[in-house]
Amino acid sequence: MPALPDPLRQLASLNIAVLMLGPGQKVMGANTAAEQFLGQSLRRITGKALRELVRFDEPRLGARLDDVDTPLSARDAGALIPGVGPRRLDITMAPVVDMPGWQMVTLQDASAAEALGEDPGRAEDSVLRAPEILAHEIKNPLAGIKGAAQLLARKVGDGDRALTSLIADEVDRIAKLIDEMQTLSRRTAEPVAPCNLHEAVRRARAVIDAAGQAPRIEEEFDPSLPPVLGSPVALVQVVINLLSNAAEACAGMKQPRIVVRTRFSSGLQLHAVSDGKPVRLPVELRVSDNGPGVDPSMRDHIFEPFVTTKKTGQGLGLALVRKLVRDMNGRITHEREEGEPAGAGGWTHFRIHLPLAQEVRRARRPRTLTEPD
Repeated sequence: MPALPDPLRQLASLNIAVLMLGPGQKVMGANTAAEQFLGQSLRRITGKALRELVRFDEPRLGARLDDVDTPLSARDAGALIPGVGPRRLDITMAPVVDMPGWQMVTLQDASAAEALGEDPGRAEDSVLRAPEILAHEIKNPLAGIKGAAQLLARKVGDGDRALTSLIADEVDRIAKLIDEMQTLSRRTAEPVAPCNLHEAVRRARAVIDAAGQAPRIEEEFDPSLPPVLGSPVALVQVVINLLSNAAEACAGMKQPRIVVRTRFSSGLQLHAVSDGKPVRLPVELRVSDNGPGVDPSMRDHIFEPFVTTKKTGQGLGLALVRKLVRDMNGRITHEREEGEPAGAGGWTHFRIHLPLAQEVRRARRPRTLTEPD
């Protein structure tokens, strides 16, 4: 029987953030996933107290963390990770046997984990299936109405021609709305293939820049990212929608900013896919703007059809984005990062997590918990 890997190597291979805390709750070790989760290397976090790296919103949770001899498990706890932003975390803490004052800690992004699961309900499916049934019956009469309006426009005077134009324009608007609903309800997804994520972003940028209504878009790309598995056409459409929304959101700011960032993000895994096999989603695309953000009462519903804060919007843009991302076995999440101090502005982030075109094995051996950079 072959020898098993030692425990440190096993922990280093996990895609869940694991920290080893010594007396005073100071970090004495961390696996690679923890470094990526906290956005800092092991060398930088070694010796720092957990409270310096993760600031929990709930005071009672902070008091529970101080009890180093009692196991703790908390779900969906609000926290701020300096340099990374606000998070909803699932956290476990357990004392190390026969080592007083030592603890093992695991951290997971609760909001991302929830978004990676299947929708809690399927109520919207019946809404989205409606165009499949009614499109033909609705579009045929619309075509007749538009044709009649165009015929009338040739016979009426200039004063009434504006009314016939209004009829034709409204018919076009309704037809476009039905087209968008059909896209949302379509059961067949675009075929997926290896895609260069950065090429898709730059194609989308070219479209947005050509419109001339967006501020300069800043790029923070990780050039080492391998190809993702997705649809090139769908990826471009997703980024166009997000960049367009970001441009509208920050249009009224004195110094409007839009930032597109790509990076590796370990620990995210989709469990429910068509073939029943888990899929890792290690690549993150983030589109951020410094606009005022979505009304807090609507943040939990922005990906639902017909939910919008725009006076002229139909509320289908983000619903379509979510469908296109899910068709690629990806997931999208939204979060708001308020500025400090209060009233200093903030950032709105849309994060897309995508699978790799193929699993890439690291050439170097896994780093153990006690090996700083």
